[in-house]
Amino acid sequence: MNTLVSPTHIRQRLQAHYEPGEATWLTRIVCNEVLGQSMTDYYLGKDIVLSANKETELENILNRLCRYEPIQYIQGKARFLGRDFHVAPGVLIPRPETEELVERIVRDTPAGAHVLDIGSGSGCISVSLALAIPGGTVTAWDISTEAIDIARGNAQALGAEVRFVPCDVLAVQPDADERYDVIVSNPPYVTERERDDMEPNVLEWEPALALFVPDNDPLRFYRRIADLGHQLLAPGGRLYFEINQAYGKAMTDMLHGQGYAHARVEKDSFGKDRFVICSLGKTGSHTL
Repeated sequence: MNTLVSPTHIRQRLQAHYEPGEATWLTRIVCNEVLGQSMTDYYLGKDIVLSANKETELENILNRLCRYEPIQYIQGKARFLGRDFHVAPGVLIPRPETEELVERIVRDTPAGAHVLDIGSGSGCISVSLALAIPGGTVTAWDISTEAIDIARGNAQALGAEVRFVPCDVLAVQPDADERYDVIVSNPPYVTERERDDMEPNVLEWEPALALFVPDNDPLRFYRRIADLGHQLLAPGGRLYFEINQAYGKAMTDMLHGQGYAHARVEKDSFGKDRFVICSLGKTGSHTL
């Protein structure tokens, strides 16, 4: 026996747990992508005819959403620069601002460049760069073997060649022969004191290992990566970081103190200080 359900009913269920705008966004995804309703019928508010199996599936999804499980984990995918990446609770869900970081790197980076992505997560950065830089080689490090497995699967599914390496950046002693033109990282940068301001769909579901740094050492990963950059970057090579907006000046001061040139903060499309870029000069001559 079939059942009828309306977008309005789904939205009302979700509005008990989400702000109206987010509830509407989630409702559209459930109706269009899960239940197969056309955009036209969705905007007209038409009922959806559900089989018993689909009704059970919908109830399961709504219950999970009401427990604040991210829709990306429920669907098992997240969109990044026009491609679907498999995601699961072992990796962060890719953010729009990270797309902007990748686009900056692609604009700046010539064909054939050697790139290192530190903290690869789902592989959204490394895979996207491998597909966008002609003749480039991309290596990706992550401490989590679960993340490495997910990222490797995304690379295979999307036809990208990336060398994935299980690696603790805080402890690694890199090969003396390794050299890269670009090092990029979106490392943990949320301080512990910021936990109280976070939404439950992030705090309760996304991996803490990839999110948090101690309050007394918020630049821990950046400082270590900058130190490694002196060993790993080719002359004139560049560092690209996604950052906590509260630490832009601290970041540029740290990088200048380590001898990097032209360290600068750039804003994301939301107007927040989100990226830091700098270069490693060649025998005292710094270029970017």
